[in-house]
Parts: sequence; C-alpha cells; structure tokens
Amino acid sequence: MTDRPSPSSSNSCMSHQLVDGHVVDLDTVRDVARFRNATREELYAKRKAVSLDARRATATAIGTLLNEAIGDPKNKVIAAYWPIRGELDLRDWMANMHNRGAILSLPVMPAKHQPLEFHHWTPQSEMQMGHFNIPIPAASAPLDPDIIVVPLLGVDAAQYRLGNGGGYYDRTLARRPNAHTIGIGAEFCQIQTIFPQPWDIKLNTILLAP
Repeated sequence: MTDRPSPSSSNSCMSHQLVDGHVVDLDTVRDVARFRNATREELYAKRKAVSLDARRATATAIGTLLNEAIGDPKNKVIAAYWPIRGELDLRDWMANMHNRGAILSLPVMPAKHQPLEFHHWTPQSEMQMGHFNIPIPAASAPLDPDIIVVPLLGVDAAQYRLGNGGGYYDRTLARRPNAHTIGIGAEFCQIQTIFPQPWDIKLNTILLAP
C-alpha cells in the first residue's frame, strides 16, 4: 500500500505485477509515484511557509467544523492523531472531546508496513515513543473507532488523500470499512487528482479551513 510496487519473485521484464493483491501496470505505478513525490514536496513547502499563529487558527477552525460534523460526541470512539511534520495540532480539540464524553484514541503502529491500531488516549495518558519517534499511549488498550480523523497533506476532488507516502492509513482504512473517515487540513491541500490506484481509499468527509 505504498506508492511503489513491492518486490516480488515475478520476472522483472513483465509489464504487470501483483501489488498488495492488485494487478497493476508497473509503468503507471512508477509515473504516479513520481508525480506524488513531486506534489508532496510542493505541499510540504506550502505547509512550512505557514506561520505558527496561522496554523493554530486553522486548527481552531477545523475543530469547529469537526464539532458540527460529529454532533454529540458522548460515548463515540474517535481516533485522532499526534501531529508530526507540521500537521494541524488538534490536541486541544481532543481534550475538549474527552471532556464532552467522547472516547479518544491515537494510532499505534504494531510493526512497520502493518495496519495501524488505535489505542485509548486521555489528556492524562502517559506517552512513550513509537515507530518513527511518534508519541503513542504507553498503556496498550486497542479500540474500534466509530470515527477516524485523518490528517491531510493533499486531497483531490474525488476525496482521495495524499499522505506522507507510507501507505499506513490506506492499509488501515481498507480493514475498517465501517468507520466514518474525516480528512482535515488547510485549504491549500486541495489538488485536482492524486491519480488514485486500486489500493487508495476514498475518505467519507473532507473538512478544510483557511
């Protein structure tokens, strides 16, 4: 579930290959990977140019939109995320959801290249470093989210997400079809298309703010 095909025992001269259970044209996969990598660099540059105050204002606006989209959060299991690489910081919103009766969780990577798990989090949770030095709850308490809030690097008109390129959310969401997915980001995230591949997962709702 990455932008590049996985190694296989197939003849290297074959024009098609099996990638995560999907038969794909290798030339197409490579072209799409090059496009996405270039687009990521452009979007990272845009994100880096945003001031901290502006980023906080966007996070506050997204919190308001999330409140409207979710409604009464009591007893709903909501998966959010710990911000990395300049992603919008929703930790104040997460604490507010906790105070309003929601059950919050954070993504935990059990192993590299495996689907994410979501473990219970509260503002008082002890944290430890997980894979890629991303903080995760120290206590292992997996949950099955009703709602998964997904950070966007980019998003296209068909609601397909461009992330950091590891494929972790695609792997995860493919195995959690009953969860409602909400992609959140700044307005500059919008792009025309990511040229979706068979393993890309369309998000249910997209929320963007200036």
